[in-house]
Amino acid sequence: MRPRITEEEFIMVQRMRQEYNAEQQDTRVLCIGDLHEPFCLDGYLDFCISTYLKYKCNRVVFIGDCVDNHYSSYHEADPDGFSGGDELDLAIFKLKAWYKAFPNADWIIGNHDRIIGRKAMTAAISRRWVRDYNQVLEVPKWKMHEELTIDGVQYIHGEGGTARTRAKGDLVSTVQGHLHTQAYTEYWVGKNYKIFGMQVGCGIDAKSYAMAYAKQFKKPAIGCGVIINGKQAINVMMDL
Repeated sequence: MRPRITEEEFIMVQRMRQEYNAEQQDTRVLCIGDLHEPFCLDGYLDFCISTYLKYKCNRVVFIGDCVDNHYSSYHEADPDGFSGGDELDLAIFKLKAWYKAFPNADWIIGNHDRIIGRKAMTAAISRRWVRDYNQVLEVPKWKMHEELTIDGVQYIHGEGGTARTRAKGDLVSTVQGHLHTQAYTEYWVGKNYKIFGMQVGCGIDAKSYAMAYAKQFKKPAIGCGVIINGKQAINVMMDL
């Protein structure tokens, strides 16, 4: 059994690795799947920390839907679930552990993350009245993006289709989440290029009431991704 380390030891290793890899010009991205906090699967955080250490990662990207916002969904919300305030409080509390583990990270904004902003627009409320995600969710150092490019690889949430179709359509390597039941990496190689499409999987708790809409769907693919120097993509699946 692999020995566990304390959070303080992990943070120390993380900082040392970031400094070392900055000198080596080696980019190793840990891409974390949809969390849908506060409805993330128990153990997923530890799994992501373990993957970060195993593959000597030095950058972290959350692929979107870090929060679920079930209470404010455009679909029917469970009347027996958390109130809006209680769900938000619990999401903030659970995100604290993620922020402590990965204080410097990039967050791709997903469709569930956007729900509150969309509700404000529906109510004709100016965006000047709406606070930033960092401020509300208490993750001040995380950087928010609609999409992000690292080493020529585009990171998107994925509302527009699969990673496979997006990579072939844009002719650029693509990493995305959104589709909870998919985890794969597929390559296309030509005479002058090589690109890939990666679905990273997710970290949701399929038994939570917020996921009841998908109870007849396939089992979610619980996992994350590692992308090395924009050329090698690895799906890492959680043992369940």
